[in-house]
Amino acid sequence: MNSSQIARTNNYGFYSIQLPAGNQSIAVSYVGFDEQVFNVVIDRDSVLNVDMTPGGRKLDEVVVSGRRKIGNVSGVQTGLVKLEIKDIKNIPVVFGEQDVLKTIQLLPGVTSGGEGSSSFYVRGGGGDQNLILLDEAAVYNASHLFGFFSTFNSDAIKDVNFYKGGMPAHFGGKVSSVMDISMIDGNNKEFGVEGGVGLIASRLKVEGPIVKDKGSFMISGRRTYADLFLKLSKDEDVNKSKLFFYDLNAKVNYRFDNKNSLFLSGYFGKDAMAYSDLFDFNWGNATGTIRWNHVWTNKLFSNTTFIYSDFNYNVNIEDNSNFKITSKIENLNFKQDFQYYPNNDHQIRFGVQASVQTIRPASLFGGEGSAVNTIEIEPRKGLETAVYVSDEWSISDKFKALYGVRVNNYSMLGPGTIYSFDADGNATEKTIYEKNQIIQNYLTVEPRLSLNYMFNDNQSIKASLNRNSQNLHQLTNTTSSLPTDQFVLSSNNIKPQLANQVSLGYFQNFEMQNMKLR
Repeated sequence: MNSSQIARTNNYGFYSIQLPAGNQSIAVSYVGFDEQVFNVVIDRDSVLNVDMTPGGRKLDEVVVSGRRKIGNVSGVQTGLVKLEIKDIKNIPVVFGEQDVLKTIQLLPGVTSGGEGSSSFYVRGGGGDQNLILLDEAAVYNASHLFGFFSTFNSDAIKDVNFYKGGMPAHFGGKVSSVMDISMIDGNNKEFGVEGGVGLIASRLKVEGPIVKDKGSFMISGRRTYADLFLKLSKDEDVNKSKLFFYDLNAKVNYRFDNKNSLFLSGYFGKDAMAYSDLFDFNWGNATGTIRWNHVWTNKLFSNTTFIYSDFNYNVNIEDNSNFKITSKIENLNFKQDFQYYPNNDHQIRFGVQASVQTIRPASLFGGEGSAVNTIEIEPRKGLETAVYVSDEWSISDKFKALYGVRVNNYSMLGPGTIYSFDADGNATEKTIYEKNQIIQNYLTVEPRLSLNYMFNDNQSIKASLNRNSQNLHQLTNTTSSLPTDQFVLSSNNIKPQLANQVSLGYFQNFEMQNMKLR
């Protein structure tokens, strides 16, 4: 009896599939790459690693054809949108710069924060309720030049998974959406250089092998040069001014053997604006990720990750006031994730996460002879831990389910002076806490459920139910992406945000013949 089995790799290329003994034909495909077919004899557990080759290199004749995508119908995720970098680069751009966040704003259910802004709102949620990850590291301010550009250089991006609903259990911390961005690993076969010159910015990417077929690197940078034109001004105040941003993406990976791989990646970005010697304003993000992939068995894969991310801004006023404002938020994060494939009908994912988040709110420091008094606000620290488990179950050829649960615990930690307030906002109690003493604790159980019933290859109905919690809150009085927005943690006075989302949808692909042009 002829039958077929389908397996999908995870983000790191690991897959597991069970096939009957004997002669089998295995086809490996990915959008934008040539399909490869292997005839193998299955008589024991085996490993098959495949290097994919970009398609479209041989052009004896011009043939334009298309393969109908059925993932939107057959996939169990209700709100998942997968964006490939080639799709992003095909979107019309402003000033010659492709922009991931501008592309996201074009999707159904997503609203822009305003003209020129890179902030976005998903199905009525707030701008601070979107979890933005770059190689698993949180990005707190995803914009340059007050929102006209995003922090993500398209040359350094491999793909984007955007969850508008039905979030999997391994994501948490925000209640509206998740944008999971992966940087490219670099070419492990040959060196390459790519770049571009825009109206206000230029970019350059260099990639190549460290050890051929085992390790590679990628470095990509981008910088605006509007400030260089200011130097041409005859006005002394203008040519001493600054207005620019830069960002740098870097990634290194090395495969020790078929079971162990190491990835190091980082992002560094900064905006600077200054007018003569009167004021200087700068802000920026930094992230760093260390990941170790290990294949325990032919059915069990693990990913161990250590993450650092921060965002800070500084304002210096050099006139008679002579003062400085500083603010910073930083996060240390550990993730241990397992993916288990017991058979072709189940994909089980489970793990633990722990993060320490420290917020140093805007503090004012008066300089020598300043008329401004120094005001330093106490930092706040929170510890967030979570355990989760989920299972993607192919119940039948027509019915699939993705179900799981995430248990999240948040603790606000000392040191600090904490006040309690009555209903009228009057302080009623003052308590001083020591270092790492628990001030307030919140435990949240977050169930996740997604269902998919396929009527046929072209039609399906999906439903999802999930709960999410959020313990980081952004204080803002504008829709623009100002770097001066403040963050606060859940406390005895501020409860976590909770969101229950229910989604129901009908999906259909219409029959269309492949079109060929010769």
